[in-house]
Amino acid sequence: MATIHFTEKTLATPEQFVEAITACGQGRKQRFPTSDDKYLEVHSSGADHADVTEGSAGIWERLAYDWSDPHRVVMTTIDSNIWGGASSHTYTFTPLPDGSTQLDVVVVRE
Repeated sequence: MATIHFTEKTLATPEQFVEAITACGQGRKQRFPTSDDKYLEVHSSGADHADVTEGSAGIWERLAYDWSDPHRVVMTTIDSNIWGGASSHTYTFTPLPDGSTQLDVVVVRE
């Protein structure tokens, strides 16, 4: 299992990140160039969660999105043609006093 962890400081607000990451409709490729709309299927969605299949170039992943915490988005792999069940993405957003946001990202791949 591989874990990738990185941090970045940005001027985007936590709300902007949550909106960008969780906008799973057609046209997602405009925000995420490696996402191909032909793989995109929203199985279900609610105010703070979604079940979405997405991918590109023959690789797809079905993810359970959870953004019930306004400073965190967790995407857990439900199914994939390449990644195992312990795979996930966690984005944590910490507002800083200067108006910027500290972004902390952990990607786990099994």
